Amino acid sequence: MPIAAIYARVSSDKQREASTIASQTAALIGFARSRGYQVPTEWVFEDEGYSGASLVRPGLERVRDLAAEGQIEAVLVYAPDRLSRKYAYQILLIEELARHGVDTVFMQAPQAATAEDQLLVQFQGMIAEYERAQILERGFASADARATHPMLIRTV
Repeated sequence: MPIAAIYARVSSDKQREASTIASQTAALIGFARSRGYQVPTEWVFEDEGYSGASLVRPGLERVRDLAAEGQIEAVLVYAPDRLSRKYAYQILLIEELARHGVDTVFMQAPQAATAEDQLLVQFQGMIAEYERAQILERGFASADARATHPMLIRTV
């Protein structure tokens, strides 16, 4: 039975309040069982409140350490955007883990068995980065609107 670590991440307070990290983790534990992975309880890592646009996250750093130490054979992640919101970081992490002999397995993506599967995972990574840029852009536009037209914004 291959030994794996689980990695889950949410970045916003809204996601934290909705317990989406708990649902990711629960789904990944079930996924691990169904695929025959052994996941020690202490190797379930959750980064709550950390941006996927940064590589500095305590849970992610621990996963990377386990891989470098040769203690795991796979990292299970819910979806590519949970690993990182930057496509370049996704590729960097996947390749780093692979150099240590560790598979990156996404529950919500093809398992990259074919060139087409790899392409789809790459598209998902690029779309995740685009979504993040859109979220930031809307936030800035909203802040600009409040600053420019304070009388048009009502509070309830």
